[in-house]
Amino acid sequence: MTRTIRTLFVAISASLMGLGLAPAAAAASAKPEAVTIGFQVIPNDELLAKAKGWYEQELGVKVNFRQFESGRDVNVAFATGAIDFGLAGSAPTAVGIAKGLPYKVIWLHDVIGAAESLAVKNSAGVHSLKELQGKTVATPFASTAHYSLQNALKLEGVSASAVKVIDLQPQDILAAWTRGDIDAAYVWQPVLGKLLADGHVLTDSAILAKKGVVTADIGLVSTSFAAKYPEFVAKYIKLQAKAIQFYRTDAAGAAAALAPAIGTDAAEAVKEARELVWLTPKEQLAPAYFGSSRKKGDLAKTLKATADFLVTQKSIESAPGLAAFEAAVDPSFIEAALK
Repeated sequence: MTRTIRTLFVAISASLMGLGLAPAAAAASAKPEAVTIGFQVIPNDELLAKAKGWYEQELGVKVNFRQFESGRDVNVAFATGAIDFGLAGSAPTAVGIAKGLPYKVIWLHDVIGAAESLAVKNSAGVHSLKELQGKTVATPFASTAHYSLQNALKLEGVSASAVKVIDLQPQDILAAWTRGDIDAAYVWQPVLGKLLADGHVLTDSAILAKKGVVTADIGLVSTSFAAKYPEFVAKYIKLQAKAIQFYRTDAAGAAAALAPAIGTDAAEAVKEARELVWLTPKEQLAPAYFGSSRKKGDLAKTLKATADFLVTQKSIESAPGLAAFEAAVDPSFIEAALK
């Protein structure tokens, strides 16, 4: 750096400080005093890292956890500024982007497989989707499960109006199932496993994915938090990658850690974990998912398609163009985590 350039840089930095602004490098190295992470009880990388105590050990700040039952509640939390990081399914994420919520898509905690399924009570006498006509089916509205249910019915030519679909949160679904108020439910683990003690599966999200209906549990961060602490966000992603590596090399050890968190034994925990697809950072940067900062992948298109479908279901009034979803999907933090 020549003396002239150095002098100019110092002068610019001094001017910025005088205006109360810090140079970008200083801002990027900043660290919050505390972070609030919204999580759901899903046997994936986020819950594994929490169960192992890695957040407190490695982030270097006070960590506050808030548990949510569905992505709809996570959206409310982001709208009110109550959380910095959160996990929501692809359907509520599509809703959030369509409504302009202040967050960025930075990670895929999992691609949903059989961990979300359409369960029907054995006593209902239903063995096909067409036989659901006239039955009562519960699911959390505007969730990935709701999106999958509506698509499953559509693929089988069953009119949504022919089925009584009601909006219940997972724990309320379990209570309604036990009382005999509902015939079926599209929901996720661990509640799904409890329903199957007295039921069977008609279809699941792994089957639907093969038909083009892809759903996922998505990692989100507040836009303002990400702008202020980009290095911290990359560090958060490194923890998710660490959890995935641990699971891939020691599934039994991961299951032992997850079991208490989801209220089951290790054998059931590893079964539920295997019903989800755990993707490494490099795998997530593939064109089928995030793509790169220079060329966004298909995740933005999937979220756009999800939002468009939700408009047809009157879950949201309208959906923006693809550009809004591409702007929300940000691979830069994964890219930074890999450096």
